[in-house]
Amino acid sequence: RQKLDVYVPRHPLKDAPVVVFFYGGSWNNGSKDDYGFVGEALASRGIVVVIADYRLYPQVRYPAFLQDGAQAVAWTYQHIAEYGADPQQLYVMGHSSGAYNASMLALDARWLNDVGLSPALFKGWIGLAGPYDFLPIENRDVRPVFFFPDSPPDSQPINHVSAGAPPSLLIAATDDKLVNPERNTGGLAEKLRAAGVPVETFYFGKTNHQTL
Repeated sequence: RQKLDVYVPRHPLKDAPVVVFFYGGSWNNGSKDDYGFVGEALASRGIVVVIADYRLYPQVRYPAFLQDGAQAVAWTYQHIAEYGADPQQLYVMGHSSGAYNASMLALDARWLNDVGLSPALFKGWIGLAGPYDFLPIENRDVRPVFFFPDSPPDSQPINHVSAGAPPSLLIAATDDKLVNPERNTGGLAEKLRAAGVPVETFYFGKTNHQTL
């Protein structure tokens, strides 16, 4: 599970930006092999893309998948210049539970500190339909991942907002039935803005949690 794929533009830009992408699946399922479309879409626009697998429940629970994510970011930071990308233009991005992973790496310094790095290395982070404030947990698939009913408050991204957070791009579907966009995307954006962090939000109709 602790492997990653690198997608490189056919005609690389000099010092291209790099995006590390984490997919969703409620921390219960998912594979980097299913997200080649993300790698291709971003690489076709001149971006070097890293799509990382991470361990899932029931093999692990919180916070092991964040530790895996930090290892993926560390590998990228140390090696991505070999693929024509600029490690000083490093972004972390995710969808759904992957957006949670991305947000925690960007907002909670513990995980990157463990690998000798800091969230300050991110040029920015991007969250798509992310759960950032979801206690008490309603989703039965997710409950055991976070030790329900004793889910730790420090597992919530919204509790780690600080003035030093990287610039944020938060995207959600207005018709998201799985992750409440008002509470999660809207609430996190409000807290980031209050801390003085640059943040942009986009809400899209004609799409839902999965199709976003």
